[in-house]
Amino acid sequence: MDTFDFVEMKVPAKEEYVGVVRLSISGIANRMGFTYEDIEDLKIAVSEAVTNAVTHAYKKNETGEVTIGYGIYQNRLEVMVADHGGSFNLNEIKDGIGPYENDESIEELREGGFGLFLMQALMDKVEINNDAGVIVLMTKFVDEIGVELDDDQVSTTQ
Repeated sequence: MDTFDFVEMKVPAKEEYVGVVRLSISGIANRMGFTYEDIEDLKIAVSEAVTNAVTHAYKKNETGEVTIGYGIYQNRLEVMVADHGGSFNLNEIKDGIGPYENDESIEELREGGFGLFLMQALMDKVEINNDAGVIVLMTKFVDEIGVELDDDQVSTTQ
């Protein structure tokens, strides 16, 4: 069985909280040993997912929240972004989610689908469930050499 830690946070569906989510993903990814470049990719991909939820999930006068879940594994980080609030049941989400296919109509998922293409380019895997609201599950694998190793590496060239 793949053991993992799970961190979940909820933020109001407002643009000013996207930065808070970026800080949380940066801290978690840094702790896991992701490279600087991978951390930047994670921040962009998660920002796109949260911004998409903030922009499209709720009507102008409607208040809502975005739920972000981090599945922290030995070799990867799984990030879930849901615009319908509530808490995650990770196993249920994984059972009901499938890969995002390029031939799917972006309009069926949401307007402004460019962020989905960006997420797919920056992450190792992107899966989407839009049965009740939209849940995006993104996976990024940790490279062998991460941030912690870079700090102490000695050049082998003389």
